[in-house]
Amino acid sequence: MNPLHAKKSRFLVCVAVCMFIYTFIYLKVPLYDESNDQKFRVRRAECGFYPDELCSALFVGKPAAFQIGNSCQKSYQPKALSCTQTSCSCSTVLKTLHFITRPLSEEEGNFSLAYIITIHKELEMFVRLLRAIYMPQNIYCIHIDEKSPRDYKTAVQNIVNCFENIFISSKTEHVVYAGFSRLQADINCMRDLVNSKVQWNYVINLCGQDYPLKTNKEIIQYIKSKWNGKNITPGIVQPLHVKHRTEVSYREYVHSGVPYVYPAKVRKAQPPHNLTIYFGSAYYILTKDFVEFTLSDARAKALLEWSRDTYSPDEHYWVTLNRLPDAPGATPNAGWQGDLRAIKWKDQEGLSHKGCKGHYVRDICIYGLGDLQWIIESPHLFANKFEAGRDPLALECLERRLRLKVLRQAQVPIEQHWRLQEHSHFNMQLDG
Repeated sequence: MNPLHAKKSRFLVCVAVCMFIYTFIYLKVPLYDESNDQKFRVRRAECGFYPDELCSALFVGKPAAFQIGNSCQKSYQPKALSCTQTSCSCSTVLKTLHFITRPLSEEEGNFSLAYIITIHKELEMFVRLLRAIYMPQNIYCIHIDEKSPRDYKTAVQNIVNCFENIFISSKTEHVVYAGFSRLQADINCMRDLVNSKVQWNYVINLCGQDYPLKTNKEIIQYIKSKWNGKNITPGIVQPLHVKHRTEVSYREYVHSGVPYVYPAKVRKAQPPHNLTIYFGSAYYILTKDFVEFTLSDARAKALLEWSRDTYSPDEHYWVTLNRLPDAPGATPNAGWQGDLRAIKWKDQEGLSHKGCKGHYVRDICIYGLGDLQWIIESPHLFANKFEAGRDPLALECLERRLRLKVLRQAQVPIEQHWRLQEHSHFNMQLDG
């Protein structure tokens, strides 16, 4: 046989064997890496201009958006916010975390708000909340739970140190859910705020799992138009089903595990000064004059002392004092008016909402992607509660939408670092 033909034959046999082996492996043993990569590319294509197009679909309740959104937020693992894992210079904090550094209108510059923020966990959630409500003309008191880890406290302090108008409460509490310590934390901040140099008009209290639905300008306009000079403390005369909260003495049990409040089976004395006890929201918007009144009035002091061994006293203290006719900014005849918080309570399913699309904790919905349409259609100023780590896309959608609204309402030139992203692909109205 011609040597050339022999080599050619051996080459063809080799090619045939290789093709057989390749075909066998391909058919019998799927190439999982390639398959997964293909699926990954399909998911990315479905996500569109992530996250804006998907957010737009979630905000209007498109049926497929919820399922696609859950897939996409797993594919696009959010990066840790800058300066939350490592310390940064203050100029870096301001720019990389996109803090707004000038009043955005004359109206806002002339109407300062004070904020009390009580936190104990989730540093990134706190930073996202803070930058959403931050304006340089406002003032912010941060109460960090005394039992929070040291590294958490240090990280918060590092952020706070970059701002003249943000400070840590001078006195902190071991906060117990439904205990007096929660009320005391707010009062500690109030004492600091009334002694600050900033001439603020109203104080608003938040927790670390709140997020604003309205811009700073919209919050001010809401206060001016509907509550000018009045306090907002939604609530009613104490109903029968919650009277046990103030008729029996309660104690806080603080230990290394989860602290809690328990009944001591001792009946309490009647309220001081023959006060009528009301029941309402722990959240409020209060005038500075009213805050000074609560810190100095004899009735307020007596009620505070009487409330030390009650259950969840922050849900009766503020609303009770605001119903006193002679209190500054009082609303003696008010009820549940005041659009402060969008909350999905479990017992309100079928009444005020159609169920929680995330999950319930203590009968309060931790929001998921399917809750976004309900949230933005709500008239409330803030929403509660969020967990940034569980459904990061839900918070990211709200965050991007809010910042776009803020910048569109601005009456000053926009600085580039105020933008959360260079380009927006939202295809929905932002005026709501």
